[in-house]
Amino acid sequence: MRKLSMDELNRLSKEDFVKAEKLPIIIILDNIRSLSNVGAFFRTADAFRIGELVLCGITACPPHREIHKTALGADETVKWRYFSTTAEACQSLKAEGYDIYAVEQVENSIALQSFTFEPHTAYVLGNEVEGVSDEALSYCKGAIELPQEGTKHSINVSVCAGIVMWEAFNQLKLKPK
Repeated sequence: MRKLSMDELNRLSKEDFVKAEKLPIIIILDNIRSLSNVGAFFRTADAFRIGELVLCGITACPPHREIHKTALGADETVKWRYFSTTAEACQSLKAEGYDIYAVEQVENSIALQSFTFEPHTAYVLGNEVEGVSDEALSYCKGAIELPQEGTKHSINVSVCAGIVMWEAFNQLKLKPK
């Protein structure tokens, strides 16, 4: 076994990435406090060609050295926009025709493995301590939950986002070029 070279990986250039088809979903960052987590969101969104990130409230925005360090440049390729509140973001996305789902442990949540991802949908991931805000939950059509069997019953938000983005990518795969 040997590692593949960078040439063998056939990575897109920044220019080609910007032009490439994206998954028709949006990930909403509801008051994410860690700059490393924000960078990880960008890096994972790049890996799975997520349509857009929406940064809200206290979530830091690029350009920022600490975000860039974790994003490894994905903060320069992934489409994003900022709203001062998650409520404003949800209102805007609903007006654009998006359904919104929380990724949160709530009553009647749907286990990730039973959820069907659909195009033109946004997914809210919440603050590292408080989770998805009650205000944001009021805009959600439903919630996805990652089943867990350990003692903590929580997963780091950027890791959780990676699992959700992978499953969306897996279900909504882009056609190979």
